[in-house]
Amino acid sequence: MFTGLVECTGVVSEAVGDSPRRLTIESSIDASEVEIGASIAIDGCCLTVVARGDRDLSFEAATETLARTSIGELQQGDVVNLEQSLRMDTRLGGHLVMGHVDGVGEVVAAEQRGSALFETIQTPPELSRYVAARGSITVSGVSLTVTDVAARRFSIGLIPHTLSETAPRAWQVGARVNLEVDVIARYLERLIQAGVQPDAASITGALK
Repeated sequence: MFTGLVECTGVVSEAVGDSPRRLTIESSIDASEVEIGASIAIDGCCLTVVARGDRDLSFEAATETLARTSIGELQQGDVVNLEQSLRMDTRLGGHLVMGHVDGVGEVVAAEQRGSALFETIQTPPELSRYVAARGSITVSGVSLTVTDVAARRFSIGLIPHTLSETAPRAWQVGARVNLEVDVIARYLERLIQAGVQPDAASITGALK
């Protein structure tokens, strides 16, 4: 589990193979302290560490990951957002992020308003119903608040700190970004489908 607060960015030093596709990423994360088998979110996609070097970590992405995310599009030299898995003694500063990407969206517009950059992202049709104004969403591994929703599109606002600390390619018009909707929205939908009237008790029970 993750928070959507990007720990650092990394650079893809190697991207080889089709399925699985092997990615090697260099970053400021101390590779010697990362165990083989540990989980790290790469642009919001939870992948397992399969090897480590002095300054890099390697991962493998298989069929389902490649079909549902933009991970298969990464090439040598690309900059990615990284976050190590959540520790139980860590403050939850973003929101609960599973690292299970729901689909790929596209940045279709960007507008500078003062110091903030407001972007519009188009979602796959099946994800639109989970996106709500002032709700949470994860975009390329970044926990963000939805500012507006219209049909198959939603808007987000990026402050200078977010722009400076995350992968810049994720915020360019035309970029394909990994989306993870708020897990609470999915549980609410499941409860309603099961004929349960959602209340505080049922929501808490579903999250256990």
